[in-house]
Amino acid sequence: MSKTLKVHDKDNVLVALENIKKGTPLTDTDNKLITQEDISAKHKIALKEFAVDDQVIMYGVLVGKAVQAIPKGGAITTFNVKHAASEYKLGQRRTDWQSPSLGDLDGATFMGFQRSNGKVGTANYWLVLPMVFCENRNLDMIKEALVKNLGYAPKDKYGDQANQLLALYRAGKTTEEIMNWEFAEQEAGELSERVFPNVDGVKFLRHDMGCGGTRQDAQALCGLLAGYIAHPNVAGATVLSLGCQHAQFKILEEELEKRGGANKPVHLLEQQVLGTEEKVVSEAIRLTFAGLIEANKAERVAVPISKLVLGLECGGSDGFSGISANPAVGYASDLLVAAGGTTILSEFPELCGVEQELSDRCVDEQTATKFVSLMRAYEKSAEAVGSGFDMNPSPGNIKDGLITDAIKSAGAAKKGGTSPIHDVLDYPEMVKKNGLNLLNTPGNDVESTTGLAGAGANVIVFTTGLGTPTGNPIVPVIKIASNSILAERMADIIDVNTGTIIDGKESIEQVGHKILKTVIEVASGQQIAKAVQNHQNDFIPWKRGVSL
Repeated sequence: MSKTLKVHDKDNVLVALENIKKGTPLTDTDNKLITQEDISAKHKIALKEFAVDDQVIMYGVLVGKAVQAIPKGGAITTFNVKHAASEYKLGQRRTDWQSPSLGDLDGATFMGFQRSNGKVGTANYWLVLPMVFCENRNLDMIKEALVKNLGYAPKDKYGDQANQLLALYRAGKTTEEIMNWEFAEQEAGELSERVFPNVDGVKFLRHDMGCGGTRQDAQALCGLLAGYIAHPNVAGATVLSLGCQHAQFKILEEELEKRGGANKPVHLLEQQVLGTEEKVVSEAIRLTFAGLIEANKAERVAVPISKLVLGLECGGSDGFSGISANPAVGYASDLLVAAGGTTILSEFPELCGVEQELSDRCVDEQTATKFVSLMRAYEKSAEAVGSGFDMNPSPGNIKDGLITDAIKSAGAAKKGGTSPIHDVLDYPEMVKKNGLNLLNTPGNDVESTTGLAGAGANVIVFTTGLGTPTGNPIVPVIKIASNSILAERMADIIDVNTGTIIDGKESIEQVGHKILKTVIEVASGQQIAKAVQNHQNDFIPWKRGVSL
């Protein structure tokens, strides 16, 4: 296996595929060189001598500039390179596309929940949500009353462990004996059998918004909540309001109409009208239980995979993400688009440096102009508070080889494949067009994943190089590891390993095909994503402030 990879013909750096010692001749490249220092796997190696201000090219685009001389065979680091990205403008349409062959996925179907408006769910949930944070306590009481009694609570593994330690303490065991105690294995699963087997759960969208902040925050929150209520994975909703907050029922109803209406039961309860806490909670429990009886009548039916809406997300990325997991997801995206399906690429701060290519791939100038406008506005708002897209990479990203935002972005954009871009959405808009869409969200994992579900994604694929347990209350999130070490070390959260690409065992196309097959199995309820198994119900609305 090669020790390095040159990603694009125009690149003047290599990616180290393994740890490489100082003085190692790299004979697997056309441009023979000897490493000038120890190079960690995932980091970049200079293919030429760099002078100050020389451009660093990776993925065929500008990703940085040298701030000091770098010898040929030296490491590219935060000390010798700074972020840089190319200027961009409205260009020519470049929408010619050679769609991939579907092979055995031609005519493929999945087992989904057909809704009255023609959309298809990959799950069947009932939602309970607050219009304002003042209702969170009522939400918690409803959750306590329903989740365990209806068979949706996970087994209390860690509570059992605490009880084991308590029993040892009461038996007079020493601190050393307790420290050396091995916990008894506990079976996974729910506490009891589900009362409503065709309902996947009752989900509670706890948040800290709805009042205070700006009116725009309240409007965006209502749009996001409307996206969740209208979502095909949702059979109905119970909505709690205090009454006096900015986020009013009227705004929610207007946002629902923008999304074609709810097309399902939605119960609106206002505490300042009903009166006591008991009246609100008791009525919410009654209405939710009645809704579950009806939701349980839904059954999965075979539908074409063109009904899939696939969210494309990454988090905890590493130096391998852009050459294994992300391009494999990109190929899966291309396959689904070729089958008539829909995909959504999010995280605008992580598209920095590839704006020209993406805007050129937009199907018309209006769509391209919207993308360019949103990108520039986002960057300007970040700069206004003393930040910028260049500050996006996290300490974990940098430690594992993503030393500039442009390097991170050029790799992250690979999730979008190569197909034309049919629409650009501003948060919290809902997807309207088949094909590849761009959605304006932050780079923050949970805020972005929350936005993807609100936009209508009925499955989300989430690539990671470092490991993150992020999930979503209503949409299955499939975790895809960029490397085999992570897939083995954090097997409890990883669904698919693309490290086989790095290991030279499989091609990007082979793994991309495998990813789409996994998506179909998860969408059909035949495979349960690890984030769903782990009850990872992350929900953080974006306040539309600067979040990188």
